[in-house]
Amino acid sequence: MTFPTLSFEQIRDGMLRDILNQNPQAAVGADSDFRLRANSTAGAIEGLYQALGWTARQIFPDTADEDQMLQHAAKYGIYKKAATAATGTLKFSGVPGSTINAGVEGKALDGNSYVTTAAGIIGIGGTLVLDATAATLGFAGNQAGGTSLTLTQTPAGVSSTATIVAMASGTDIESSSAILARLLDRLRHPPAGGNKYDYRRWALEVPGVTSAWCYPLRRGMGKVDVAILSNGLPATRVLQNTVQAYLETVNPAGGDCQVSTPALVVVDVVAQVTLAAGVSLAAVIEAVRSVVSAYIAGLAPGATVLRGRILAAITDVPGVTDVTLLSPTASVVTRVDAASIEMAALGVVNLYV
Repeated sequence: MTFPTLSFEQIRDGMLRDILNQNPQAAVGADSDFRLRANSTAGAIEGLYQALGWTARQIFPDTADEDQMLQHAAKYGIYKKAATAATGTLKFSGVPGSTINAGVEGKALDGNSYVTTAAGIIGIGGTLVLDATAATLGFAGNQAGGTSLTLTQTPAGVSSTATIVAMASGTDIESSSAILARLLDRLRHPPAGGNKYDYRRWALEVPGVTSAWCYPLRRGMGKVDVAILSNGLPATRVLQNTVQAYLETVNPAGGDCQVSTPALVVVDVVAQVTLAAGVSLAAVIEAVRSVVSAYIAGLAPGATVLRGRILAAITDVPGVTDVTLLSPTASVVTRVDAASIEMAALGVVNLYV
């Protein structure tokens, strides 16, 4: 039963009513002494109610203020994960035999810089791919493949530009909602000596990992597989290796654990739509991309993307009066078996009238 918390007016009026019950002739008007005393006392009592309400909210981590929630998390050794730098590879071109050392920096048009972490020699094909990392921490360091970079200092025999092959798994400092989710998961699934919840929790403790799933026995008896994502996208090999190394320090002795990232099954959405008068097709496309992306992003590896859910999502977009869904032609099935771990990802969204 909810404890009744009285408002300032209810407290004051209750006090004045009690005074009148004791002395019907008492003056309780707006400028009376009794009214002034009741106002001041009611204000103090209301403050006590608010303080008690605040204290009660701090008891539970999901209703506590952020600083108090972080104290709850700290009791279980759970702390905000630090921001991580994006990692990937850069492609250089130049005269065969030219050397590129670690520490060579390239800058993108958006101002982000990327630095090689390995050295190499350009081969007879005139190109070289080297490991690299973003110079700054955070999500902003992630870049799409094909992004051009300008080298700040060009080595002899090397082109002054380079290209990003892949650059991902950069994450910002962990959000309050994310650490709360990890804390609640810890409370709901206490440590159990290495069950699937333990492996998932261990993987999520690594900075850069934003989603994780555990599949015991996928490859056979005594074997455990952990699949991870970073920012909803496949994790880089560097992050996978980091998680692998960490799990080997915390998992049960002799455990056979393998870390990987799900293979993406791209789902393209193509539909013919009828729009209400005055509705912009471009706006509808963006709305459809948003709702369908949210639906697919909420699916775990091995889940089926239901064609009917996509059709319903498009139909529910304001301004859409009719839909003929051309792709996908059927529900899209992803697999989790001994051979693969797959999950769905939204591809292109193409609507026409």
